[in-house]
Amino acid sequence: MTPRTKTPDYDDSRPRVSVERDGHVLLIGLDREEKRNAADLRMLRELSLAYGLLENDPDLWCGLLFARGEHFTAGLDLADVAGAVTADGLDIVPEGGVHPWQVDGTQLSKPVVMAVQGTCLTLGVELALVSDIVISAKTTRFGQMEVRRGILPFGGATTRFPARVGWGNAMRWMLTGETFDAREALRIGLVQEVVFNDQVYNRAYDLAHRIADQAPLAVQATLANARLAVREGERAAEQALQPALVSLMQTDDSRLGMQSFQARGDATFTGK
Repeated sequence: MTPRTKTPDYDDSRPRVSVERDGHVLLIGLDREEKRNAADLRMLRELSLAYGLLENDPDLWCGLLFARGEHFTAGLDLADVAGAVTADGLDIVPEGGVHPWQVDGTQLSKPVVMAVQGTCLTLGVELALVSDIVISAKTTRFGQMEVRRGILPFGGATTRFPARVGWGNAMRWMLTGETFDAREALRIGLVQEVVFNDQVYNRAYDLAHRIADQAPLAVQATLANARLAVREGERAAEQALQPALVSLMQTDDSRLGMQSFQARGDATFTGK
């Protein structure tokens, strides 16, 4: 897929987030490139609905989050969003949606691979932190810059950034508001791979489909147990392991997996 190029007669009425099914993968594209994909309330609500579709459709097994144009996102469109901030949070989750940053107690049960390029600021970093695998272009610049605007990160960075990259690495960038490059993002573990700019989408696409080729219930159980360990500790995750395993062994996909192992081939899973 090649990013759409900006045209002078850009139609502001079209969706801010594109959604496309590609087999068992849902392609979710930030689509406001004339504003460097800065997120206004409309974009956040559309992204919430896209995540809700991924979560609620049993035929969708993995998400791929990407952005059209040269930049992933310039961050929040504060002129549009600031007035909607309340002590209870932003009203950005319509019925059927899932909070894009999942800071309201909800969590996606399905994995998301993210492809990032150009500028990736504030909410973009927080979307990376809530995604499961992040592929970056070599020239990407990252920044958690809220302190430079007199506010604090409120999309999960204060908890997820230290957990992902370590306290000192997170504070180095959150407390200064400085930007950093893809090499640093790889060093600290914010991203998992750095590739040439023209390869970032294809690499993320391949990984998303590689995940979607696996048994989806097993993928979701693996993800759930790992997240349980992060949220509630190793003991809670350990106690959940055997019941999860027994449940999976009773599925059709487990039977197909065993058959493919014995035949030294690959299974085509059904999600049942």
